[in-house]
Amino acid sequence: MYVGRFVVVGPTVGAYRVSSRSFPNRQAVRRADTVTVEPTPDAPETDNPYISYNGVRLTERGAVVGNGSHVDPIAEKLELGYPARDAIAEALLALDFEKDDYDTPRIAGIVGVDASDPTTRADGPGAVIGTVRRDALLVEEVTEPTLVATYEEDSPTAFDLGAETAEAVAREVYDHEFEHAVCSAGVAGEAGEFDLSVYNGA
Repeated sequence: MYVGRFVVVGPTVGAYRVSSRSFPNRQAVRRADTVTVEPTPDAPETDNPYISYNGVRLTERGAVVGNGSHVDPIAEKLELGYPARDAIAEALLALDFEKDDYDTPRIAGIVGVDASDPTTRADGPGAVIGTVRRDALLVEEVTEPTLVATYEEDSPTAFDLGAETAEAVAREVYDHEFEHAVCSAGVAGEAGEFDLSVYNGA
């Protein structure tokens, strides 16, 4: 099954995977506390605005994962003290679904949300996941690994993620049976203590 790009979010682990039929010549590049999705050196030129973006941003209040330019404002709002739910909801509502031929949803999540955050009920690290589609804005707290994708699986649903380290998470979601894997990133830990890894295939 082809679900397009997807995120998996849990209290202490999370992932983002690029799956693409139209633009496979991309890679995940780690730069300090950020993972950028960008074209490979041999990729054909394109003016598509949705090809390059930060797919992961680590903050002191949680790790943000997502499929586009909304990742940055979510991270910035977290750093300003916004509750995790509000940071996701405001950024998704402001940017809305992607204005492409498919009305592609924007998807996002925050891993390792600090226990003091008022939008999670967890005693320890919490997690929030969200999506904005043409017909809905969904943002909810999750207590176990949960997936939301741009196609088919476009509502949050439980996901069987066995890996516990960032490197293993990135590899597990890349190797998942969903079709047309391009690159992936994994994050593990909690606010202030995250490990981050990328995987670009063999």
